[in-house]
Amino acid sequence: MAADYFTYALEWLTPWEFSPTLVVLFLAGAVLFYRGVGVHRVTRTRQWLFWTGVIMLYLSLHTRVDYYSQRLFFAHRIQHLFLHHLAPLLVMAAYPGQVMRAGLGLRWRRRLRQFQRGFVGRLLIAVLTNRFLVPLLFVVLVLGFLIPVVQFYSMLDWRLYRAMNWAVVVSGFMYWNLILDRRPRPPAALSPGGRVLSPIITTVPQMVTGAVITFTERDIYPIFDLCGRAIPGLSAVTDQAIGGLTMWVLAGFVEVFGLLYALSTFMRLSSRGRLRPKQKTRDAHHAKVSAQATH
Repeated sequence: MAADYFTYALEWLTPWEFSPTLVVLFLAGAVLFYRGVGVHRVTRTRQWLFWTGVIMLYLSLHTRVDYYSQRLFFAHRIQHLFLHHLAPLLVMAAYPGQVMRAGLGLRWRRRLRQFQRGFVGRLLIAVLTNRFLVPLLFVVLVLGFLIPVVQFYSMLDWRLYRAMNWAVVVSGFMYWNLILDRRPRPPAALSPGGRVLSPIITTVPQMVTGAVITFTERDIYPIFDLCGRAIPGLSAVTDQAIGGLTMWVLAGFVEVFGLLYALSTFMRLSSRGRLRPKQKTRDAHHAKVSAQATH
């Protein structure tokens, strides 16, 4: 009996489509974080968040789950719930940047610092943390691939399929990096108030799209029948309804958590009087100038 369970688990963990690039990226990230933990003091909670998020990403991208996500619409939406929302949120909640940077050798840390100070590095950071572009990509990338024609070709071409999955993962990392920032602006790219409003703005179109898919009574995505729906007897309408509910309800819950986290950061900064450091600096400067003029 134990051997049967082991065989079954091994089948689930076997990659449906093996990707050496993905394996290298996961191993590199894991090694850097592990080495960085030996340098920085990283709480057990942060370590748990990081490893849980990484495991979720790997299981969603490189196991038998990928087979079902190509043959069931609701499995595809659950996969993207993890890739776009939950797993990137958990990883970024661990604040892994400094930890992974500490995992680099001294020579590579110097090269990274030089790159960040250069024109290309500053431009790249500006794009990846742009307070308007990042939330827009977070919504557009997940909804754009739900356009029936786009979904059809993305599921047929393995290159487009992988590009789709990696696009939602990267946009998820970029977005939660902004929302979970606990600093005032500056140096944070997005203001504390903006971090509270952003999940509200981004979740509405996703929830509306999920509701539309849920209540549509015709087959919007025939590609899953063409590929062969993995659960015999499951109708296209039922499959779509479950997938739509996943977007409508479960993804909404994840964004509500992000909103509450951002709200707690806003309240903490407000209680410490750190919401508008620029304004305070200007006020102090004006007060100093006025005092000098008086004397």
